[in-house]
Amino acid sequence: MIPRYTRPEMRAIWTDENKLDLWLQIEMHASEALVKEGIVPKSDLTKMKMGAKKCFSDLTALVKRQKKLERTLNHDVIGFTTAVAEKINHKSSRWLHFGLTSSDIVDTAFAVQMKQSAELLIKDVKTVRKSIARIARKHKFTPCIGRSHGIQAEPTTFGLKMALMYDEFGRALTRLERAREIASVGKLSGAVGTNAHLPPRVENYVCRKLGLKPATMATQVIQRDNHAEFLNAIAVIGASMERWAVEFRHLQRTEVLEAEEPFTKGQKGSSAMPHKRNPITWERITGLSRVLRGNALAGMENVALWHERDISHSSVERVIFPDSCELLNYMFSLLLKMLNGLNVYPKNMEKNLGISLGMWNSQTVLLALIRKGLTREDAYGLVQRNAMETWAVKHSGRDDADFLEQLMSDPDVSVHFKKGELESLCSVEFHQRHINSRFKRLGL
Repeated sequence: MIPRYTRPEMRAIWTDENKLDLWLQIEMHASEALVKEGIVPKSDLTKMKMGAKKCFSDLTALVKRQKKLERTLNHDVIGFTTAVAEKINHKSSRWLHFGLTSSDIVDTAFAVQMKQSAELLIKDVKTVRKSIARIARKHKFTPCIGRSHGIQAEPTTFGLKMALMYDEFGRALTRLERAREIASVGKLSGAVGTNAHLPPRVENYVCRKLGLKPATMATQVIQRDNHAEFLNAIAVIGASMERWAVEFRHLQRTEVLEAEEPFTKGQKGSSAMPHKRNPITWERITGLSRVLRGNALAGMENVALWHERDISHSSVERVIFPDSCELLNYMFSLLLKMLNGLNVYPKNMEKNLGISLGMWNSQTVLLALIRKGLTREDAYGLVQRNAMETWAVKHSGRDDADFLEQLMSDPDVSVHFKKGELESLCSVEFHQRHINSRFKRLGL
């Protein structure tokens, strides 16, 4: 299943042409190994390779013939081997697929496809991190309010927000590198994994040629906990994208508007309301992450197979693996577009800092009072009392509400501070003292 929106490089990995190309490579490598084992005559291998060369030169024709044969045979691998044998057109074709079972070919090729996909996704996340780093450095000291429960808390900077995103996608990179390692496992150990008809040397040879590791143990198939882990890595990365899509959707709300996704020339926001500039791409990323999680769940369901193998997993994997790899690839392209065109509004961040009337200094004052000798309970009561009074002044309709002024006018508080001390504590700069160290820790 090839979604129409995927990029060509990823789409090509999951085409039938690439799949049969890999199947044919595996068959030829296995035959080479069998020559080394003294089973297949070298002259027959030469004939086989001549036929295989015709197949490699026109993979589209090979796919077409394989599918036609499959309609009668009702077996994809036998359709493939029959189509290749026709091109060999010689009795040497009897050695094709010698000692192998279908899953030796299918699972090993599938491993290469997963590895190829992981390598593209690794490139994606590295590119995205560069864009995140650029924004983080630019806004390293751009103050904005931090929020917990959606409510204003203490100041942070937009650069620190982006540094957090950079860090999270560093873990995404680690997950993809791990996923590539997990995927890079092949097997040519036969119908129940005993190597009864082919020595392990053949498996080792083929896997080495394809850049894979031979499975330590297998049945007829590579065990599907590997595949489930691969899909879960993709789903977790999708969840990280959703986490940041939700963040930027909130930041784009009219009442906040600290950052906004790009709105291109000629774009329309609403069929009814011409003024609208909606966070539609962030919302798209949010929705697609749900598909990735659903596919990961299907991958978990594939782990429990009957005995040495059944094929309940096979039909599922033909959908969820191309879709998950291609969706994540597409989501990375969306994320990169959003980051490179992101509109950032520092003046709105400054305005929003003033909404809570300086009450984001409450913990700073609380801790200062504790240092002065007050119990935590007494200090908390003093700060909260003044905060509630500040809100009361604000809600009464007066425009002179200010937390710092309220604190300075309360003798129970002001008695503990020298002139200018409270003003010095209650500043944005107080919260930016360790930003450089945080960036240094990340290597930004």
